Amino acid sequence: MILSLKNTFAEIGDATLFAKRFFKEVFIPPYETKEFLKQCYYIGYKSFPLVAITGFIMGLVLTLQSRPTLVEFGAESWLPGMVALSLIREIAPVITALICAGKISSGIGAELGSMKVTEQIDAMEVSAINPYNYLVVTRILACTLMVPILVFFADAIGIIGGYVGINIHGDVNFYRYLSQIIQSLEFLDVIPATIKTFFFGFFIGMIGCYKGFTAANGTESVGRAANSAVVTASLTIFIIDMVAVQITDLFF
Repeated sequence: MILSLKNTFAEIGDATLFAKRFFKEVFIPPYETKEFLKQCYYIGYKSFPLVAITGFIMGLVLTLQSRPTLVEFGAESWLPGMVALSLIREIAPVITALICAGKISSGIGAELGSMKVTEQIDAMEVSAINPYNYLVVTRILACTLMVPILVFFADAIGIIGGYVGINIHGDVNFYRYLSQIIQSLEFLDVIPATIKTFFFGFFIGMIGCYKGFTAANGTESVGRAANSAVVTASLTIFIIDMVAVQITDLFF
């Protein structure tokens, strides 16, 4: 038990130093713009179909599940605003981040872990290439940028899914539907939810890179790195969300 706690705190310390190195090297040239754009393509564009389908289903199911209760209390007119608030504030950011943790963080962990095991990272150092700058900085920056964009699309597609769900049992004009959503939303509903998505993206990328970059020798460590990246990133997302909710409740 004590040894396990000691190893856990040691890994947290190593991960903190790993993140500290990122903030140091992100401003040091050369800037790997081409690799950064490539990672944005893989992380953002390649993940969009999965995020879009999930966002549509979230909006549709949330509407269908919430409608009977609101109808019972004669508050069906609140349904568009409730669905939009639920999606934008909490559901879409967290679910999208979890999807990215499963797809992106595990992929990064497996990719860098494989490069570590096959000594490709050591070869880059011998060739006078900074592997941290080329492999880690680009992926973390790409995750930090693309996850909020994916969440934005998940919000929009989820609202469309909600519109489809409302019209399964009724006939609501799309303009009226959007008007009700806009009237129910406030600026402070969007800002905290948007800010925390940048933290989600940063930690998804950082944890995946850390697990892969520090993988031990042996092919079995690649699988462990990918699995550990998913579990750790998912847990971190819930912790960040809990802290964000507390801060939002305190100041807003």
